[in-house]
Amino acid sequence: MTSTPPFRILAVCTGNICRSPMVERLLQAELDEVSPGGFRVTSAGTGALIGHGIEPHVEGFIRVMGASAADFQSRQLTPDVLKEQDLVIALTRAHRSSIVELQPALLKKTFTLLELARILPNIEIHHVTDPRARWESMVPLALRARSLHRSTPQEDDVVDPYRRSDDIYEQMRRDVLTAIGVLAAWANTRSTTEIPGSKD
Repeated sequence: MTSTPPFRILAVCTGNICRSPMVERLLQAELDEVSPGGFRVTSAGTGALIGHGIEPHVEGFIRVMGASAADFQSRQLTPDVLKEQDLVIALTRAHRSSIVELQPALLKKTFTLLELARILPNIEIHHVTDPRARWESMVPLALRARSLHRSTPQEDDVVDPYRRSDDIYEQMRRDVLTAIGVLAAWANTRSTTEIPGSKD
C-alpha cells in the first residue's frame, strides 16, 4: 500500500540564508510534533547564495529554539522547485510576486508568512482531524479570507536582516517567531473562530 505523501510547504526569501531557512527549520520542527512525517518544509531564494549555509546569527536563533540548523545549503527558486508544492510561504510581497511569475497557478496557494499568520486564527475546519487534510482544506479558505482584508506591505513583509544591524536581526527574529507560533498553534487546534462572512 502506498503511503500518503507529505504536505509540502516551501518558504521563499531572497538569499535563502536568513529568513526562509528559519521558517523552514522552525516550522518543520513544530509540524513534526503534530504529525511526524506528515509535512515536508523546504526553502529557496529568488536570488539565492547557492550552496551557502544558514547565516550565523540566524543559525543561532534556530538552535536556541531547539531546532536543527545542520546540513543546509541555499538553493535558487526555479519552476521545478515550485512544482507540486501544496503551500508556498513568501517572506515579502515581492517574493510572492516572483513566485507567481514563475508559476502562475500557485497564486491560490501562496501567502506571505505574516498574512498567513494573520488569517489562520480566523479559519475553522469542520470535521477534519487528519493534520494533512486540515492544511489542505485550509488553503482555499485562507485565499478567501485574504480577499476580505486589504493589507499593506508593512503588515505583510518580514524585513531582510542580512548584513544589517542587530536591531534588524531582532526585528526579523521576533516577526518570524511570532508568526510561526501562530501557525503552530493553529496546527494544534481542532476548533478555531470562523471567518466572518464565510457562511452563505
